Amino acid sequence: MRKTFDHGGGVRSVAVPIPDNPLGHTLVYVVDTDRGPVLIDTGWDDPASWDTLAAGLAACGTAAEEVYGVVITHHHPDHHGLSAKVREASGAWVALHAADAAIVRRTRGTRPERWFTYMAAKLTAAGAPEEHVAPLRTARGRGLPGLAPALPDREIVPGELLDLPGRRLRAIWTPGHTPGHVCLHLEEEHPARLPGHGRLFSGDHLLPRITPHIGLYEDPDDATVTDPLGDYLDSLERIGRLAPAEVLPAHQHAFTDATGRVRELLAHHEERLAGLLALLTEPLTPWQLAERMEWNRPWDEIRYGSRNIAVSEAESHLRRLVKQGRAEPVAGSEPVAYVAV
Repeated sequence: MRKTFDHGGGVRSVAVPIPDNPLGHTLVYVVDTDRGPVLIDTGWDDPASWDTLAAGLAACGTAAEEVYGVVITHHHPDHHGLSAKVREASGAWVALHAADAAIVRRTRGTRPERWFTYMAAKLTAAGAPEEHVAPLRTARGRGLPGLAPALPDREIVPGELLDLPGRRLRAIWTPGHTPGHVCLHLEEEHPARLPGHGRLFSGDHLLPRITPHIGLYEDPDDATVTDPLGDYLDSLERIGRLAPAEVLPAHQHAFTDATGRVRELLAHHEERLAGLLALLTEPLTPWQLAERMEWNRPWDEIRYGSRNIAVSEAESHLRRLVKQGRAEPVAGSEPVAYVAV
């Protein structure tokens, strides 16, 4: 794929690779402002990724040293990973929504061993077999990505314009993929005058051909029962009403007809919930449900870490069904199993 692309109107993108990931790359957007370029996301913290970002900025006629600010759509390492390096090179500010900034602070302040203990307990409660949980009991955090992400300098406040001199970039809170995910609405006429309302930097919220992971918001110190899938569906409808002329996502490619894509995703999740209800004619734990759900490959071929993500996604769908009154936990089951109502 082409490493840089000019989207017109002072917006370019650089495809920054994600090591050993089927997504391939993160699209880092370079937005011209009166004070210098502002980046939307930065890519994975890896030497080859940094070299690609630096080369891409040079191809855009600028350099990391000239960056004025960094706006992060959400805290995941393929988006926030290189923020510290960009700030170190340029003195740029880094902005993140408060909910994801709290995750960054918690991640930096928590020993990796505590995360492994917490995840072992979560997976056991979800019905994972002991052979899956056992490696977490002796795991160590060395080499894991995102354990010391950059602390942001600024908070992204939903509804407010960001500090991009000469541009109009407004933050829209779109929780679901993460609790602090934001989309960024460039409130300017489309450079090709496409019909619609400006352009939308959608992060992972709205992608042209894949659906983002909707798992649980993990916090060892907070027992609040969240509903991330409900948050995501509400956020999708908000973006559908916005009806931007073009969507500039963090993965894959730019596209039009955001409203049509929103409709597809809403229908997809409703079909998936209906499919899970059909499985829940018998009591199933979240692990058992994940084993039976449809993924992009058979369960036997899903790798260890991806199975953890799949179980989290199964739980997020279960929480939505319970909240809707379409499923309920089986009294006295241990680990807790769920059944359709």
